[in-house]
Amino acid sequence: MSQNAIDINCDLGEGTGNETGIMPFISSVNIACGFHAGNALTMQETVRLAKKHAVCIGAHPSFNDPEHFGRRTMHLPATEIYAIILYQVGALSAICQAEKTRIHHIKLHGALYNQASTDKLVAEAAVAAIKDLDASLVIYGLSGSVLISLAKAAGLKTAAEVFADRTYTPEGLLTSRSMPHALITDVAEVTQQVLGFVFNQSVIATDQSLVKITAETICIHGDGLHAPVFAKAVNHALAEKNIKIQSPA
Repeated sequence: MSQNAIDINCDLGEGTGNETGIMPFISSVNIACGFHAGNALTMQETVRLAKKHAVCIGAHPSFNDPEHFGRRTMHLPATEIYAIILYQVGALSAICQAEKTRIHHIKLHGALYNQASTDKLVAEAAVAAIKDLDASLVIYGLSGSVLISLAKAAGLKTAAEVFADRTYTPEGLLTSRSMPHALITDVAEVTQQVLGFVFNQSVIATDQSLVKITAETICIHGDGLHAPVFAKAVNHALAEKNIKIQSPA
């Protein structure tokens, strides 16, 4: 991604009803594939909406954990992680094929995303599944993560992801959702953090230290209470700075 452009991605198709309010303001969408949220109809509807707004489509596979929205840590064998990723991406891929479009990227969800960021075995299983499925897919992963490193080593395309609506630790990691102030709920703080990512490749951590971070795609969580407001504000803030919003495609 050039210094004059950035990708804005959002997790959608998760049953929040935020799709129509967010899709016009983003460049990539990560569509829930049924294991933590969503179903065949929501996948189809979200694919169609993404096509309408020329937004690049990504699969958003997770652990099979709808009770906890896919955010519960699970310890599965690598063979099962490999299989559940293929299963979910395959379902969305079939819908995309019928809608005359295709999947552009993969972004893991929730606990699967977090575990792949730090656990080599989980990351290896994910990379193997994506490479065997379609080596042209871009892997969206936490900036500086094990997943990004292993994907690059495997010759896959990657996009280092940062978060508009989450705070960061001094180590450059996301503040745990179990901790206070993990989520940013103020629109001005969100836009300020996004501009820091784009112009300085850095973020102000919870201890007020400045942390350098690679930002190639910026996520706005679609299930957040203020997600549509955030998406619109970020889009407008970047446009005012002559930053083009576009996917890594």
